Amino acid sequence: MDTKNIGLRNIEVADTKISCIDGQKGKLIYRGFDILDLTKNSNFEETCYLLLHDKLPTKNEYDDFKKKLSDSRLIPKQMQKNMGNWRKDADPMDVLQAFVAAFGGYYDEEFSNKESSYERAANLIAKVPTVVASWSRIRNNEKIIDPDHSLSHAGNFLYMLNGKKPESEIEKIFDICLILHADHTLNASTFAAREVASTRAHMYSAASAAVGALSGELHGGANYEVMKMLLEIETEDNVTPYIKEKFKKGERVMGMGHAVYKTVDPRSQILKEFSKRLSEKTGQPWYGITSKVEEVTASLMKESKGTEIFPNVDLYSASIYYMLGIPMDLNTPIFAVSRVAGWAAHIIEEKFAEAAPKPMLYRPKAVYVGKYAGPQGCEYIPMEKRID
Repeated sequence: MDTKNIGLRNIEVADTKISCIDGQKGKLIYRGFDILDLTKNSNFEETCYLLLHDKLPTKNEYDDFKKKLSDSRLIPKQMQKNMGNWRKDADPMDVLQAFVAAFGGYYDEEFSNKESSYERAANLIAKVPTVVASWSRIRNNEKIIDPDHSLSHAGNFLYMLNGKKPESEIEKIFDICLILHADHTLNASTFAAREVASTRAHMYSAASAAVGALSGELHGGANYEVMKMLLEIETEDNVTPYIKEKFKKGERVMGMGHAVYKTVDPRSQILKEFSKRLSEKTGQPWYGITSKVEEVTASLMKESKGTEIFPNVDLYSASIYYMLGIPMDLNTPIFAVSRVAGWAAHIIEEKFAEAAPKPMLYRPKAVYVGKYAGPQGCEYIPMEKRID
C-alpha cells in the first residue's frame, strides 16, 4: 500500500484510550461511554472530567472539578486590553490561537508531572470560552462581561457572549453541543496537538497548534461554510437547483460526507433534532432548508455515483448556532471551546505515554522528489554561465 499523499488516512500512528469511532456502525465512544448515553445523562463539565481522568467522577470529585473550572474562568485584564490593539475585523481563530499561546507567558508552564498537567488542562478549558467571548465584545465595542460563577460552563459562555442569561432549554441544547464536539479521535487538530506535545512543549503551545489546525475550512471551518451555503440558498425551493449546480461543477456540498463514518454520524442526528426544535421556536427556516440539502444531496449522490452519503456534524450545528444568535465567524471558535477538553486529554496521554510503552517524538519520513540526480547531486553553475 502506498501510504504517501493520502493525508495519513487509515495509517495508525498512535494508541489511545480516550475515544473511538466505529465508522461502519456510526458509533462514537468517549472512554468507553457511548456519546448518545452521555448526551442523555451527563453534562459538559462531567464529560471533561471523564475525558481527562478516564472515569466518571464521584459527587465530591465532580463538585471540586466544577468549582476549579468556575474559579479559573477569568483571564488577565492585560490580555483583554491587548485584544483592543487588534484589528476589529481580525479572524477570531487567529485571535484565539495567539492568546492560547500567550497563556504560557501568564501562567506556570510546569508540565513535568501529571498532576500539574491536569491543573493546566482545567485552566485551559475554563479560559478558552472567556477569550472567545471577550474578543466578540471588544470587536463590537461592547463592554466585556465577566464570568458568572453561578452558571454552568455552557450557560456562562452564552452569558458572556450576549450579556443575558440563557433560557434553560437553550443552555441545555448548547451544553449537549459542547459534549458532541469534545473529542473525535485523531482528527487534524488533535494530531497537531499530540505532535507538538511529543516534543515536550508545554500544553499551551500544543493547544495553540491545535487551534491553528482547527481554523482550516476542511476541519473546524466547515460549519462556517455550511451556514454561508444555507444563506446563499435562502429558501427550500432553491435547494434542488443549488445542489444540482454543485454536482454539475464537481464541487463539494459542505456538511455532507465524512472521512471516517460510512453511515450516519451519531452527532448529526442529535443536532438535527435540535435544529428542528429551534426552527419551531424561532420561526426561522433553517431546519427545513438544511434537511432538504441532506435529502437532495443523498439522492443525487445515489443517482450519479451509486453511493450513499450522510450528513456530518457540521450540517446541522451551523443552523443551530445561527438560530442561537451566535455570529457565524464564531462557529469555529465555539468548536474549540468544546474540543479543548479532548485536546488537553490527548496532550496528557501523549506526554505521559498513557497508551504507549514510552513517550516518543513524532518524526515521519518524506520521500524527496525534487531535481536530484542520484548521490552526485546537482552541479552548481555560476550565475554568469546560466542560460535563460
